[in-house]
Amino acid sequence: MKKAIVFDNSGTLIERYRVIKDVMSGNIFTDINSLDLIDQSDSLALVVLQYNTNKLLDLDSNTLISDVIREYDIDFDVSFTRFETTKEDVREILLNEKSAVVKDITDGFPILKKLVPHMELCNGSAVILDMDIGIIAYTITSSGKLFDGVVDTIDNLKSQGYEIVLASGDRKGAINRLADMLGVNKDNAHGSVSTRGKCEVVKSLQDEGYKVMMVGDGLNDVLAFNRADVSVLTVEQQEEVSPKLMDKTDYIIESIREVKDIDF
Repeated sequence: MKKAIVFDNSGTLIERYRVIKDVMSGNIFTDINSLDLIDQSDSLALVVLQYNTNKLLDLDSNTLISDVIREYDIDFDVSFTRFETTKEDVREILLNEKSAVVKDITDGFPILKKLVPHMELCNGSAVILDMDIGIIAYTITSSGKLFDGVVDTIDNLKSQGYEIVLASGDRKGAINRLADMLGVNKDNAHGSVSTRGKCEVVKSLQDEGYKVMMVGDGLNDVLAFNRADVSVLTVEQQEEVSPKLMDKTDYIIESIREVKDIDF
């Protein structure tokens, strides 16, 4: 039987560093898991901006994010939420929001540079919307570097004949860049996929006759864990893992290198 391994990105292949800013209070955090934050609410939605946000440094820092999205026709994807919403509902807020400004994103850049002086992948920026109030409640900037052993592990798995697939909620450009770094076919690189989208990636592979292993670390992997033939939770990021995810996993690993030792 053909076999495929689907990898999440942040916290799985990439050691994740993020800066979250509370737009209303101005407080900045580097130790909060954005997925856990959203999971505790019935109104928050994680929205990934499909834009090289380094370009924001060239703009007036007090420009509204909504004006930037409108002027540059920036696309976006809903990456994680606990409830059903539509892209049009999200677009309505993004284009009309009047509080979050460019510096709410760019304030995180110097902090990230200190955290990751040898940055290998810029995952980009995202916002967390409060859909009930209609505001950008938080901004997120994130980047990372490959965990030790990722390249060797992927090469080993490919040599064994496994089909390697990337499925992540991170920006599409970042996932395409990761595919280049790892020698993964671009057709197998799925960026900005939602929780349900990851599950659909797994199902599509199964429909093609593959037995599928899903490797991830966050709540947005839970549906894919449920669907996969084998689910693997990696705790290499050393963040607290939600019990919702722990209950759905077949294997727990502390290093990505351990994936190649799992027979399925």
